[in-house]
Amino acid sequence: MILSTRRMFTKMALLFPFALSTIGPAGATDAANWDDVLTDARGETVYFNAWGGSANINAYIQWAGDEVKARYGITVVQVKLDDTAKAVSTVLAEKSAGRDAHGSVDLIWINGENFAAMKRQGLLFSADWATKLPNWGLVDIENQPTVTTDFTIPTEGLESPWGAARLVFFYDEARTAKKDLPDSSKELLSFAKAHPGRFSYPQPPDFTGSSFLKQILTELIVDRETLQKPVDDATFDQGAAPLFAYLDQLHPLLWRKGKAFPQNYPEMKQKLADGELDIIFAFNPAEASAGIAAGELPDTVRSFVFSKGTLGNTHFVGIPYNANAKAGALVLANFLLSPEAQVRKQDPKIWGDPTVLAVGKLPEKDRAAFATLDLGVATLPPEKLGPALAEPHPDWMTRIEAEWIKRYGAAN
Repeated sequence: MILSTRRMFTKMALLFPFALSTIGPAGATDAANWDDVLTDARGETVYFNAWGGSANINAYIQWAGDEVKARYGITVVQVKLDDTAKAVSTVLAEKSAGRDAHGSVDLIWINGENFAAMKRQGLLFSADWATKLPNWGLVDIENQPTVTTDFTIPTEGLESPWGAARLVFFYDEARTAKKDLPDSSKELLSFAKAHPGRFSYPQPPDFTGSSFLKQILTELIVDRETLQKPVDDATFDQGAAPLFAYLDQLHPLLWRKGKAFPQNYPEMKQKLADGELDIIFAFNPAEASAGIAAGELPDTVRSFVFSKGTLGNTHFVGIPYNANAKAGALVLANFLLSPEAQVRKQDPKIWGDPTVLAVGKLPEKDRAAFATLDLGVATLPPEKLGPALAEPHPDWMTRIEAEWIKRYGAAN
């Protein structure tokens, strides 16, 4: 019996996996040839490496996996991470070992410093795939410039936007008066002095904790423009000095006097619910509403931001250069950009993660779905989020995390 072309390639790949690393059905990994992508993706298993620290996010990923399974015959397995850098290290180790095909990571939830590292080391699928996805035309390129720039680094189609993010603070109005809330990093230090032990932040390199450090740095640095460029020793020492002077004052005023830190945002959330902390924060405007809807926070929790701005960015999914299921990863990435997936993700009862789509570009039915979405009692409307502060160049975060651990990590 004559083998089909697809079965023949499968058998050849088993015999000569590395020799055939760039061979496959025509257009099977070119998003411009979408019918070929869908054909090749059927039957594949996509190992989606994503942060696994939130039950509602894990449930959303499970839903997305179930949908692409039913529609496209693709199996999605979430590899739950506590640090995205672990997936990057896996791909780097495979490259060092010459494993340039059939890699163990197919899709990564990624942004910022990890994207910069993977791009610099040639660890990403480099076929300008993101801008060829069928749903790319719905992305809000005009009003969300961070969908094409990740922490100052041009994405160049190497990753696909998945959701928007803003740093937002939360408090319980049953315990803390709105008039007492800080409106800047300097006022936050004053709040901590007036309420010792009632504030803290996750220890870096936790993403939320590192984001807090970037917020403080962005507010306090003398020349904010230097944050948009790679950093050298002299620039770092001078630019970061106000941050560490601030932290030296803040740490003795923190929960447990800065001798221990919450592990991540879910732990901070629990401490707000238990009354141990008065102010917490997350990189999602709807986190408080989502926590209320899930019964994790009291319904008296509310949100606030600093009037002069908080950090804003976009988070992405990327495909490693040696992914085993590139076609399946393309289909999953495209589904995550669909109006159906985006409106479900923005629902605070599901996740509450803001969309990267231009709602005005959508069909009337999808526009209506976004328009009628209840963002929740604790979610600030977009017009009240204030200015979005630009993320620093990834070099800054790498240096800040290392210096933080050097200065404060040994005590924990």
